[in-house]
Amino acid sequence: MRRTRLFLAGVVLALTTWTVAAGPAVADDDEGAKKAPTEAGTSFRTATAVEQGQKATASASTGDYLYWAFPADQGQRPTVRATVELPAAQTRHGAQTWRLDVYDGLRRRQSCMYGTQARAVAADAARVGLACTLRTVRAWSEPWANDPLPGTYYVRLTVTDLAGADLGLPVSASVEAASKGMGGAAAVDGSLSAPLVPGTAGTTDDHDWASGWWTSRWVWTALGAVLAALAGIGGYALTRGPGRPPRVPPAA
Repeated sequence: MRRTRLFLAGVVLALTTWTVAAGPAVADDDEGAKKAPTEAGTSFRTATAVEQGQKATASASTGDYLYWAFPADQGQRPTVRATVELPAAQTRHGAQTWRLDVYDGLRRRQSCMYGTQARAVAADAARVGLACTLRTVRAWSEPWANDPLPGTYYVRLTVTDLAGADLGLPVSASVEAASKGMGGAAAVDGSLSAPLVPGTAGTTDDHDWASGWWTSRWVWTALGAVLAALAGIGGYALTRGPGRPPRVPPAA
């Protein structure tokens, strides 16, 4: 009976460890309270900062370069979506091609795993939608590699092909970045000494970066250790058999 209670206590401990360590993080209420920006920068240095999950908007002229910046951390796979509301069809003189590019903190253009990064639209189209899903952000990489690393990411939206007479026509754009957490499967051994966060006008240096030694692999390691201990206790209980009867002294 005592061995059974010990085994059940171990099971409870394992479940508690899993629940505490692997439970979802509590979202910061202050993040949701921040007002989404309503303008865009015109260069890397003036990129407008936007948090993931916020929908930034801006009014601009056709031909402008629009820049935003958002933070991304290790284990995240960011997807950036952009929509451009085009001028009235009767004011345009031909088709247009719009393009969405994403750069890391070193201003290296990052390739898209999937998504429509550039799209040509007819002269009578009302809007154009673009998307880019990046590779999973890594905690560490070789200096020569072009892997996405924790830090600031820049979004650049612009038209790349249009009739010259359409330059300067008013447009409105919206951009939103959101990430999918890839968990311990994306973890690597090593970490950056600091995230790639340049001191630009649109970014901050006090983001709560999670990069470092902690990954969800520690959860599985701890859970595996607890289960191994339980297996040892169970095996010992099964092989030991019933307890020996108490020794009865011989009759006088």
